[in-house]
Amino acid sequence: MKGGKNSLYDDLKRQILTMEFDPDQDLDEASLSEQYGLSRTPVREIFRRLEGEGYIDIRANRGARVSPMNHQTLRHFFLVAPMIYAAIGRLAVQNFKPKQLVDLKETQDRFRSASTSGDALAMVLENNRFHEIIGEMSFNAYLQPSLGRLLIDHARIGHTFFRPKNDDMRERLELAVEHHDGFIEAIARHDEDTVVDLVFEHWELSRENMEMFIAPQGMKADALVEVPLASMEKSS
Repeated sequence: MKGGKNSLYDDLKRQILTMEFDPDQDLDEASLSEQYGLSRTPVREIFRRLEGEGYIDIRANRGARVSPMNHQTLRHFFLVAPMIYAAIGRLAVQNFKPKQLVDLKETQDRFRSASTSGDALAMVLENNRFHEIIGEMSFNAYLQPSLGRLLIDHARIGHTFFRPKNDDMRERLELAVEHHDGFIEAIARHDEDTVVDLVFEHWELSRENMEMFIAPQGMKADALVEVPLASMEKSS
């Protein structure tokens, strides 16, 4: 039973981050119970845990669904993401533990290997874990939940970044890998300013690819992005 619950939790997170489950997709409690050999009660426990982390919504009398991505949520994402990432970066420099830096380096090794082999799903997951570790380094009970929620949508919006379709996108991906190395080096030498500079460089690198993902969905990407990005540029 315990193994089934852990597998369900891990699998749902992975499938949401990699877009195997679409935003707003309903989750079938009965089929998941059967698939993982669980009764309804532990499945609902997992749903509640994932809801608290921002992966799903639970609606009264309508069941669970993958957290949606609509105009409002995306606008909020673009507005606050760089500010949260910068604050997390500064605190990570101040508070990280040596073991966390080792974990960050190992995650970067896996991310680099995935980028070399072109394994897009592994890149999504290892990139997400890389930034999760930086959040853990911050040891801040207020910012970490905000970062976790941002990373869910960052992974979903930016999944096209890890499937480059031309030379420019491939160069951007290579630069993203180099940025990760830069984060590790700057954190190791307690260089807050370099970490923050890298945050904004790293954000700008993936922003255009995020817009490419949003626009085909019929959303007003220009209205969604212009004001938040103007605010970000002023802050940088």
